[in-house]
Amino acid sequence: MTYILKLEAVEKIFTTSERVLHILKDINLKIEPGTANAIVGPSGSGKTTLLGLCAGLDQVTSGKIILNGTDLKTQSEDQLAQLRNANTGFIFQNFQLIPTLTALENVMVPLELNRQKNARNTAVDLLEKVGLKDRLDHYPVQLSGGEQQRVSIARAFANKPSILFADEPTGNLDAETSEKIVNLLFELNKESGTTLVMVTHDLDLARRCQRIIQIKGGQITSDLPVHHHE
Repeated sequence: MTYILKLEAVEKIFTTSERVLHILKDINLKIEPGTANAIVGPSGSGKTTLLGLCAGLDQVTSGKIILNGTDLKTQSEDQLAQLRNANTGFIFQNFQLIPTLTALENVMVPLELNRQKNARNTAVDLLEKVGLKDRLDHYPVQLSGGEQQRVSIARAFANKPSILFADEPTGNLDAETSEKIVNLLFELNKESGTTLVMVTHDLDLARRCQRIIQIKGGQITSDLPVHHHE
């Protein structure tokens, strides 16, 4: 079995002048390609830290993370950036769109970083898919929260990533908007065969994944498949 993401004895320790914070302890995890995985747990349990490590945004204190066959520890900052551009998509709770760029330009950023031809057409297609074809030239400030999250979903899928990391993707949205965004996320995910790793405190959302990994106090306390009743 080839895993798209493998964590072996991962530890993350932050040292401040007052104390040593053991954020993650002995995390072992294997994620299969094409699966949807939820990471749940109370606030401050280390979920977001874990996501950042898996995506190579931060370094482990010890242990190792292998993303798509590459040991992240062996990579320079530039190599990590390239690896992220080529393999990963991101969806954040606070959208993280570039305020000075239009919706279209925001989605074009990852495509242009990868020097893809037809970046504009690809971005237009994606924005149409997420229901924003009338909003291409709007800036983030002119869009509602739900619309901004749609732009960030389009941006996340722009490079056809093999793995998508989502951090509380509906955290800042009302219930009705959340449901639409989630349906969209799972639809696009299924269509493109992407692996999804999502941090959420919303159990209904977690249950839509195939697997729920629970973290408490920096450790995995349970890791269970979800049985879907079709």
